[in-house]
Amino acid sequence: MVNDPETNPEELDLRGLKCPLPALFAKRALLRQKPGVLFEVLCDDPLAAVDIPHMCSQEAFEVLSSRREGGVTRLRLRRPIVAAGAPPQGQDAQ
Repeated sequence: MVNDPETNPEELDLRGLKCPLPALFAKRALLRQKPGVLFEVLCDDPLAAVDIPHMCSQEAFEVLSSRREGGVTRLRLRRPIVAAGAPPQGQDAQ
């Protein structure tokens, strides 16, 4: 079952972690969930606001929004639903 992206995103609190851990943990969380699940990632490392969207771009994850609230960045991320016949995300073609 895919969670409702507007009312019930999975929250991933990565505050207190320093680069590169926020991007690595966000990637691991996205890969472990079913496609379509939305995450709201909280981080306070200034580099994470750059690193996480960059990782998403490299891994074909979606960055739905990014906003700064005081010292915390909130990113909404989603592992997109894969079309039939497409290779799984996060795995290189062999």
